[in-house]
Amino acid sequence: MPNSKPVAVLYRMKTPEHICPFGLRSRALLRRKGFDVDDRLLTSREEADAFKAEQDVKTTPQTFIDGQRVGGHEDLRRYLGLTVKDKNRKTYIPVIAIFASAALMALGMSWTMYGTLLTVRAAEWFIAISMCLLAVQKLRDLDSFTNTFLGYDLLARRHVRYAYIYPFAELLAGVLMIAGALMWFAAPLALFIGAIGAVSVYRAVYVEKRDLKCACVGGSSNVPLGFVSLLENVMMVAMAGWMLLK
Repeated sequence: MPNSKPVAVLYRMKTPEHICPFGLRSRALLRRKGFDVDDRLLTSREEADAFKAEQDVKTTPQTFIDGQRVGGHEDLRRYLGLTVKDKNRKTYIPVIAIFASAALMALGMSWTMYGTLLTVRAAEWFIAISMCLLAVQKLRDLDSFTNTFLGYDLLARRHVRYAYIYPFAELLAGVLMIAGALMWFAAPLALFIGAIGAVSVYRAVYVEKRDLKCACVGGSSNVPLGFVSLLENVMMVAMAGWMLLK
């Protein structure tokens, strides 16, 4: 019986040094959409360069359907009526992922320690773990973080070194709060950096009305400076106040 499936020809790189991830994504997408894929591998850099010169394209993979070139992976998604990620679009997804992960960790720790999920200690762990995870995101690229942070933090503008100290201080305060150790030091530290951060964010966003990226999850993120950034600092202040009261 003749094959009733449409056929797509896919040219993608697969060499001993490199397997193109977008080629694999294109192949998987075509198969999910019901295409038979004529998978043609470009097995050397020279072969890939010759193909690109012949087709007058700059990248691979390249998909052909009904004899017409569709293009690369993003072009294929558009051809199939799917959305294409806008790399410049502002998003809260990184922050949501961090807070959700911190909440699950805190609940898990509470279940292990107390045999129940909802405890005061779980709430404390949630904030402390969030601080640690946010600090790690900043430390992944310290220079990128400081460049963004210097755009709005009031103390960092006066003393640039504070921008480099901030993520280490946030991490240290979070770790000590998880352990419940040295609270005479951890609580004032969190109160100090949280209060300065909250005032700085409030002034930049709500007073000066500036449209900035938040450094809370690192300088390379597209998280907008605003309520979430303010929330990070308010949580630190609240946690520090609670610990001091205890």
